[in-house]
Amino acid sequence: MRVITGRAKGHKLKAPKGLGTRPMLDRVKESLFSVLEGYGRIRGQVLDLYAGTGSLGIEFLSRGAERADFVEQSAHVCTIIQANLAHTRLAEYGRVHTLPVERFLTGQRGARRYDYVMMDPPYADPQIEATLGLVATTAVGKPSGLAIVGHSPRVVLADNYPGLQRIKFRRLGDCCFSIYEFEG
Repeated sequence: MRVITGRAKGHKLKAPKGLGTRPMLDRVKESLFSVLEGYGRIRGQVLDLYAGTGSLGIEFLSRGAERADFVEQSAHVCTIIQANLAHTRLAEYGRVHTLPVERFLTGQRGARRYDYVMMDPPYADPQIEATLGLVATTAVGKPSGLAIVGHSPRVVLADNYPGLQRIKFRRLGDCCFSIYEFEG
């Protein structure tokens, strides 16, 4: 697992031992960022929910995002995110929050708004739609910002949720991502 492009290009990232986290494959990550850059240059604020190793938020920072908040409930995994931020020399641009995603979102309630909200939850997580609904109703996304969800092809997401409109769906083997736009 590595940073694909930008100022931290080529840096290898640490991952926890075992199967507790499932980082997005490099080829899927490349495809995702190719699609995202089709909507304009990567910039602004990023919220990386279910951050795992921090790979996705770090890729956003490497490509030009100004700040990233990483939310992960495992304290051990959060130390790995911190190490990855330090290794890529991006630590000053990232904040790591050790708490469940739902608690972070309900605590925010629009206090900070993000240009990109990245969700890469466990594939079998039955709460994906509920969390996506919470992302929309807690006003963490800026109008016209993007919410990106990594998911299994066995998880069928709707094209619309209150406050969100799907603008892109892509399947690559056993991995999918859906991109939603926050409505004004």
